[in-house]
Amino acid sequence: MDAHRRLIRAVGPGRIRQFLRYSSVSVISTLVGMTTLGVLVATRAMSPGWANVVATTAGTIPSFELNRRWVWKKTGSRSVLREIGPFWAISFIGLALSTVAVAVTAAWADRHGVHPATRTMLVEAASVAAFGSIWLAQFVVLDRFLFRPHDSVAMLPGDGATSGSLEAA
Repeated sequence: MDAHRRLIRAVGPGRIRQFLRYSSVSVISTLVGMTTLGVLVATRAMSPGWANVVATTAGTIPSFELNRRWVWKKTGSRSVLREIGPFWAISFIGLALSTVAVAVTAAWADRHGVHPATRTMLVEAASVAAFGSIWLAQFVVLDRFLFRPHDSVAMLPGDGATSGSLEAA
């Protein structure tokens, strides 16, 4: 049996659906953030670093809600201490990495007289690369700590996933 089939068997279809949902949320929040960043950088409405802060904030809001409700099926009140604060902390780690990457990339493009459209694309690529570097780690933190069910009720009813475990079934 090839590695792909073994992984699917070990992880289970529920976990795969959950990871696909997480990926979809990442696409949505990335589109929100990159659109915001692109507009702010292309129009030079603010420096690339500050534009990145605004863009990250714009993308983090839908990311939190969609991950919490759709990916991990959490309902009810949000805990500032157990959910919101740590989620924003993870986002701001990505923000710090991406802001450095964005600022360095924009400065390099400016020094080399790069065309404005190319400059904007390079800045966005730097931001995506920085956030991408922590993407899998974020999934594990959300799954194991932030949105983990407090009991053994299945996270995705009918999917066979239980308590957010990443161990093989």
